[in-house]
Amino acid sequence: MRGADPESRIVTWPNAISALRLLGVPLFLWLLLAEQADALAFVVLAVAGATDWLDGYLARRLNQRTRLGVLLDPLVDRLYIGATIIGLALRSIIPWWLVALLVAREVMLLALVPRLRRQGRLALPVTYVGKAATFTLLWGFPLLLLGSAPVIGPTVLAIGWALALWGTFLYWWAGIRYVQQALAKA
Repeated sequence: MRGADPESRIVTWPNAISALRLLGVPLFLWLLLAEQADALAFVVLAVAGATDWLDGYLARRLNQRTRLGVLLDPLVDRLYIGATIIGLALRSIIPWWLVALLVAREVMLLALVPRLRRQGRLALPVTYVGKAATFTLLWGFPLLLLGSAPVIGPTVLAIGWALALWGTFLYWWAGIRYVQQALAKA
């Protein structure tokens, strides 16, 4: 449709990838919790992590940045992180204190939503630190899953913990910066 706002599009390659990533969340949980098919669950997480980068790259490269994509991509990231930490905690692969730490950050950002709406914003702009945090968590948690298998060994587990803890730090750092941005635009 000629003259339509390009940001209002729904059907784009990046949005299709985000939608497929969204469908992977329940698949991952089923593989992790019901089937305990850790290798396949790892593959789902690895593909989700790689396609998280791909949808943003395509949105920029193909000039297909949309309002839906701005909301959907970080939502899917948060759903993967949430599903992963809950699933890994239920399997006793990560401790519940780590779950609480990551959930507390989300609650802090959720408290900003009314302020953002009053400012006329749908979401906070994605930052490099936020993207780095998500990337690190989306690779750290799969390595923790993979490293929990006795045949894989402690090296993968150590790398997974290093990425998960560094990602948690970056996640909080980005969260604090998002709060500062929201409060600065009063």
